[in-house]
Amino acid sequence: MTYDILLVRVQPGLTVQETLDRLNDGFDPDADLPPLRLTEAQRAAWDRILNRISRDIGSVESEEFLYSLTLETAGPPGRVQLDYCGDTANIEVAHHHTGPAASAVMELAYRVARIVEDESGLIGHDFEVDQPTRTGAPAKAAARLSSVSDWAHHRFRWRITSRTRRRCR
Repeated sequence: MTYDILLVRVQPGLTVQETLDRLNDGFDPDADLPPLRLTEAQRAAWDRILNRISRDIGSVESEEFLYSLTLETAGPPGRVQLDYCGDTANIEVAHHHTGPAASAVMELAYRVARIVEDESGLIGHDFEVDQPTRTGAPAKAAARLSSVSDWAHHRFRWRITSRTRRRCR
């Protein structure tokens, strides 16, 4: 389970949600995804995103997959993953950050989102706390991440500890 921030190229006259609804119309979860076919402009935007994140944030690991381009931040405060598909992108943060760690990793996630917006023209929205990434408060997102992480830790701690002990024997 991850905390997700979505970015999309908003269609003229539509909101982010309406654009996502249109993109999801007719989506068949059982069908094979089409291979990634970026335009020259989309590929150039990815190169700018990758270069700027590396320059402004720090070291990243990047891979190209059949369906998306992916980068992960490599240093503190934690891993933030960006999957880019040209007209859409997704940022994922693992639900194991609480307190100050959640604040730091969500600041990073929002910085990544704003770079993607600047370099690609995509618009980001954090549906977890219903705010745009351009003007939204990372602190609000951090509070949500922290509360879900804390809940999951307390809810599943026994199961994880118990399973871990069995594997180690």
